[in-house]
Amino acid sequence: MAVMGGIIGAGIFINPYLVAQRVHTAPLILGAWIAGGLIALAGGFIYAELAARLPVVGGQYAYLREALHPAVAFLYGWVLLLVIQTGGMAAVAVTFARYFLELTQWPLPDAFVAAAALALLTAINCLGVRAGSRLQATFTLTAIGAIALLEAISFWRGGTSAIAWRPALDQPASVNLAIAFGAAMTPVVFAYGGWQTSSFLGGEVRDAGKTLPRGLILGVLGVIAVYLSVNFVYLRELGASGLAATSTPASSVMRGLLGARGGQLIAAGIAISAFGFLAQSMLTAPRVYFAMAQDGVFFRGVARVHPHTRVPMVAIMLQGGWAIVIALAGTYAQVVNYVIAMDCIFFGLTAVCLFVLRRRAPAPASYRVPGHPWTTLLFIAAQWMIVISTFAHDPKRACIGLGIALAGLPIYFLWRRGDKSVD
Repeated sequence: MAVMGGIIGAGIFINPYLVAQRVHTAPLILGAWIAGGLIALAGGFIYAELAARLPVVGGQYAYLREALHPAVAFLYGWVLLLVIQTGGMAAVAVTFARYFLELTQWPLPDAFVAAAALALLTAINCLGVRAGSRLQATFTLTAIGAIALLEAISFWRGGTSAIAWRPALDQPASVNLAIAFGAAMTPVVFAYGGWQTSSFLGGEVRDAGKTLPRGLILGVLGVIAVYLSVNFVYLRELGASGLAATSTPASSVMRGLLGARGGQLIAAGIAISAFGFLAQSMLTAPRVYFAMAQDGVFFRGVARVHPHTRVPMVAIMLQGGWAIVIALAGTYAQVVNYVIAMDCIFFGLTAVCLFVLRRRAPAPASYRVPGHPWTTLLFIAAQWMIVISTFAHDPKRACIGLGIALAGLPIYFLWRRGDKSVD
């Protein structure tokens, strides 16, 4: 549930129209979602072995620290706090607020509801891992149920399929087509993103060396099935051009099938799905900031844990507070490109860690990546190709993300040079 909840958020209800705007045929659209699923699965294999080798708090941060350099790990935690995690959470919180207000018709600003949701989840996760994980699992199952309802109604009430399988390509095979497909992969990877965050809980999971790998693989496979089936339904009901024309494909499909009542049903599903994603994000990522503080490269107070619940309350409140600040100014569309550019850079670097750790300790772990080193190299290449496509498609926002990441370097060295006991 942590893996699936970290992936299935508002993205699958919104991002498909961005994909259809960048590639314009059903085979290319579905192909992008298949490719994204395979990339996520390859990443799941890699992170499963990394989790088996280093089942510690901090997950991806710890892998980068142990295999590459503490500075690289710090930059990851830095950009995770300032851009990747909190930016994505703020965007999804605003999405939740809009659909929640559409359902309730309460006369409240979007930002107020988004901030209230983030504050509520911050408080719940301060009660302990069990409380946060139960809430997250409940909302994840509800979100999957909403998607299943959408698909069932489509096949029950839908008419003739609008999918056109030909032409397969919207332009001749060329470099331009490859760039367009790479640009389409940006919202796809954003929608699939989040599977890696379950590794942050490595030090708090029972028998993590076995549990995390199993959860990663099964969770990613489950999401691939969900995403492919729901995109098939979007295309079946709207066609490729219709999908590109609506920024709310799930609502468009349900209104077309059931009228206003259908729109309300799916709005509730989207709100619940977004809330579940926020619950998972609030549960996992603070363990990175906690690990940074333990390493002496962040405020010492962030490493404090509650004496009874044993959760890093200061780290949780720090993340929640910053996400609330971003929610007042950010929008979903503005976040996608600069989040993905940074995320994919560190995905590739984390996969490199597997080569380093295998060389240091060649003895077999409890889980090993199938097809390594070729599958691992393909994953790295895919991540960095997405980075290149993102910079080519939207250089402004991608460069903003890169600038924020690089700004962490002088801060890291100043912190290391100064008094590490600052709190």
